[in-house]
Amino acid sequence: MSTPDPRETRSADAREADQLAQLKQQLPPEAASQLSSLSDLTALPVLRKSELSKAQAANPPFGGIATDGITRLFQSPGPIYEPGGEGADWWRFASALRAAGIGAGDVVQNTFSYHFTPAGAMFESAAIAVGAQVFAAGPGQTELQVRAAKDLAVTAYAGTPDYLGAILAKADEMKVDLPHLTKALVSGGPLFPAVRQAYAARGITCLQCYGTADVGNIAYETVADAPMIVDEGAVVEIVTPGTGNPVAMGDIGEVVVTPLNPSYPLIRFATGDLSAVVPGTSPCGRTNMRLAGWKGRADQATKIKGMFVRPEQVASLVARHPEVTRARVEVSHDGQRDEMVVKLETQATDEAPFNASVRDLLKLNGTIELVSPGSLPRDGVVIADLR
Repeated sequence: MSTPDPRETRSADAREADQLAQLKQQLPPEAASQLSSLSDLTALPVLRKSELSKAQAANPPFGGIATDGITRLFQSPGPIYEPGGEGADWWRFASALRAAGIGAGDVVQNTFSYHFTPAGAMFESAAIAVGAQVFAAGPGQTELQVRAAKDLAVTAYAGTPDYLGAILAKADEMKVDLPHLTKALVSGGPLFPAVRQAYAARGITCLQCYGTADVGNIAYETVADAPMIVDEGAVVEIVTPGTGNPVAMGDIGEVVVTPLNPSYPLIRFATGDLSAVVPGTSPCGRTNMRLAGWKGRADQATKIKGMFVRPEQVASLVARHPEVTRARVEVSHDGQRDEMVVKLETQATDEAPFNASVRDLLKLNGTIELVSPGSLPRDGVVIADLR
């Protein structure tokens, strides 16, 4: 278990006082004067990605948001333009790397994309900030990835969870041993327990983190399969989707983030992701808020046969059946009525045990289709409306 930074173990009062002071510095004076605590953020409007895209189209590149010290420019689908700034670890992913035990003496194979989007730059700047060397690999060319990992004695991987598996499979095919590769920090997709265990069986400790191109690092694992710790440079709220109203402790809602970054002051940015706060304190000693991880997209609620089906309902279906690793609801229309197919990734061969759960949790009857593990698209879609 990695040693926390002193900021990560401070009291809640000390953290709030520091974050409130930083936040006031990046707000206009009239807005700053209204804040006496971080809970007062709820009086400010939520900024949604669709609104940011419209603002950028009207006032490029950043929609009129005051920026300072910007040295890099990126474009994500939408299009949405994101800045990158001066200084080490501008996106604040160093905390996630340190939690994964990555630091001085490590060689990090960074397979996140360097093309258009900022992911590659995010993890490269963080790795340099913690004293590691970086092989700027980007994604693809898996055979060359294997050769580089061997020749450079790579000790740590950064990239999506699945691509590490592709590199290891190619190494096996090439009969190349990678004995130095013992650490991994992954993001950009779900890390399933079976996948993590497969990496652990090969001597690779794999942790995950959560962030976006807009706000940088949001939260990160410090212990495998434990809730993620919110980064010290972000104020995170969980709100009822479509509103700015906080949900009750432990309830699933939309993740809204205010990064403490005066160079690009996004206030109450709605990520569109669903998660929940997990009560309690991490066993690693870090004291900040903990998140339950990704629980679906806030904007995927779909009306089927007159009833809404939401991503959190699908997540509950998966949680109820340990033998299911992933689920996807597909909605179509046969010209007369809606049809719902619930696809379950599982080694099971009998659909009967899942019928009652689908009726109980999704409140509808549907066709259940059992598919082999790994066959569903890894595109973040939980409810696909094909009508």
